[in-house]
Amino acid sequence: MVKLIVGKKGTGKTKHLVDLVHQAADTSKGNVVCIEKGNSLTYDIKPQVRLIRADEFLVDSYPVMAGFVCGIMAGDYDCTDIFVDSITKLCGTDFEAMTAFFLSMDPLTTANNLTLTATVSADISEIPEELHKFVTKF
Repeated sequence: MVKLIVGKKGTGKTKHLVDLVHQAADTSKGNVVCIEKGNSLTYDIKPQVRLIRADEFLVDSYPVMAGFVCGIMAGDYDCTDIFVDSITKLCGTDFEAMTAFFLSMDPLTTANNLTLTATVSADISEIPEELHKFVTKF
């Protein structure tokens, strides 16, 4: 399953994401992963959550992010949740590539009983219509 937290910069997306990460860490019977650019969440995320700095692994586009997420799924069958903070900072604002990424991730995450949640820094009107079904309110 794919979930998107969409909003302009400064609207509280990351705070909401951190709350969801902690909720998943408290309730998940498996592993929880949080992907970010840089190290801004180091002191915000509980230690039992695997925090990954994607920029250290050269994640800089949606195709590379797809391979990265698939690698996490393939390497950890107990992973139940993957959170991505500021996917637009990591992969850019190419909405065509973003749409292809999330549409390809949806059946993969569903088949693996995994939830992929990402924050997207954009106005909801900028997001392609195909992605609106993944947008969650916060």
